[in-house]
Amino acid sequence: MPTKISTADARKNFSDIVNRASFGKETIILTRQGKEIAALVGMDELRLLQEIEDHIDIEDAIKAINEPGNNIPADQFWKKLGL
Repeated sequence: MPTKISTADARKNFSDIVNRASFGKETIILTRQGKEIAALVGMDELRLLQEIEDHIDIEDAIKAINEPGNNIPADQFWKKLGL
């Protein structure tokens, strides 16, 4: 279960909190006025989240390619957008 820490406490103990996330593999949820506003995670967890997101993006792209309809080459699409 993630640890919740207020942003005020996080400022006071920043180095310790970073170490807990990076070396202790602990997820830290930062709160402000009792509301969750951000999270601090180690790099391994961030990389895993990014890999999952990339996998989902690839699946979505494959679905889009296989949808019926008129496809146009990317360079024509970018030109249409003025890129």
